[in-house]
Amino acid sequence: MNEKRAVVTLFGAGVAVVTAYIAYRFIAALTIAIFLYYSTRRFYKSLERLHLPDKARAGLVISFLAVPLLGLITYTVALLVVEVRNFVAEYPVAEMLPQDVVWVQSLENPPELTIQGLAGAYQAGTFDPFIDFAVDHAGLLTSVVSNVLLNLLIVVVVTYYLLIDGAKFHEWLLRFDDDAIVREYLETADKELEAVLFGNLLNVILISLIAIVTFMGYNLAVPSAVEIPYPALAGALTGIASLIPVVGMKIIYIPVAIAAAVPLVLDGNTAMVVYLVGFLVLAVVIVDTIPDLVLRPYLSGERTHVGLLMLAYIFGPIVFGFYGLFLAPIILVLGLTFADTALPRLLGADSGRRSGPPERTEGVSVSKQPPSSEPAGEASQ
Repeated sequence: MNEKRAVVTLFGAGVAVVTAYIAYRFIAALTIAIFLYYSTRRFYKSLERLHLPDKARAGLVISFLAVPLLGLITYTVALLVVEVRNFVAEYPVAEMLPQDVVWVQSLENPPELTIQGLAGAYQAGTFDPFIDFAVDHAGLLTSVVSNVLLNLLIVVVVTYYLLIDGAKFHEWLLRFDDDAIVREYLETADKELEAVLFGNLLNVILISLIAIVTFMGYNLAVPSAVEIPYPALAGALTGIASLIPVVGMKIIYIPVAIAAAVPLVLDGNTAMVVYLVGFLVLAVVIVDTIPDLVLRPYLSGERTHVGLLMLAYIFGPIVFGFYGLFLAPIILVLGLTFADTALPRLLGADSGRRSGPPERTEGVSVSKQPPSSEPAGEASQ
C-alpha cells in the first residue's frame, strides 16, 4: 500500500513540475487570461438573464472585448499611416534625413493610399527597400508574428474556458479544504480579485469617456489651427493607457499635443502653441489627476489598499516585465487576502474565530464533548 502511495505521489509530483514549467513558459498569456476573466466575469454572469447557453455567453464576452479592440487598433494604424503620409507630403522631411539611407528616397514621393496608387508604387519599386528588409529578416519577423499569434490564441482559449468552467475549478480546489480555512481564503480572494480587476476595466471605460468629452470640448473652444486631431480616438487610447503605471495616459496626450504643435512651429506660428499648453494642463487636471483621486478609491476593491495597488502597478512591470502590469495586482490581492484570512488562524492568533459554524439547538450553542461512560441515573446523582 505504501509503495503504491509513493508511486502515485511521485507521478503527481512529476505532473505538477511539467505543468508548472509549461505555465512558466506561457506566464504572460496565462496572466492576461486570468486578468480578462476576472475583469469580465460580472458581464458574463449578467448575460444569464438572456437565458443563453454558457458557450454563447462566453463567446459574446470575448467578442465584445476583441472586436472593439481590434477595430481600435486597425483604425489607429490606418490614421497614423494617413497622417504620416500627409505630413511627409507637406513638409520636406526627406531633406532632413541622411540621403545614404535607401528607404529615405521613398519618402520624397509617398504613394496615394488607394489600390491603384499602392499598385503603381509597387510596380515602380517604391517598396523594394522595405521588401528587402523583410526578406533579410524573415526568420525574426516570422518568429515574432507566430509567437504573438500563439500567445493571443492561448489568451482567448483560456479566458473562454475560465468563463465556462471557472466555477468547476473553484469547487475542485475546495475539495482540499481543511477546517474551512481553504474555503474562506479562496472565496475571499475570488471576490476581491473580481472587485479589483473589474474595477480596472471600469476605470479604463470611465477615463476613456472623460478624455473623449474633454478633448472634444477643447476642440470646440479653440481655433481650428490648434485642434487636437481625432479627439475620440485619442480619448479612447488615453483610457487604455491608464493601465500603464507611472507614465500612464501621458504617453497619449503628450504626443498628441506635440503632433498638433509641430505644424505650428514649422509654419512659424509659435504664438498659437499656448493653446496646446492649455490643453496639456486640461488633460493633466481633468483626465489624469481628478479621476485618479476620485474614481480609483471606489474601483480598487474592498480590502486592497489603494496605495499598495498603485505600487503593484509600478513595480510589477519592473520585476516581471510587461505582463507584471497584470500579474502584480493578482499577487498582491492573493497575498493580502492570505494575510487577512488564513494566516491568523494558522498561527492561532485568531482564536476568537471558530473554524466552523457552531452547532446550535434552539439558539443555544452546543459544544462537542466525549460521551460519559456513567449511566444517566448515576450521572444525575
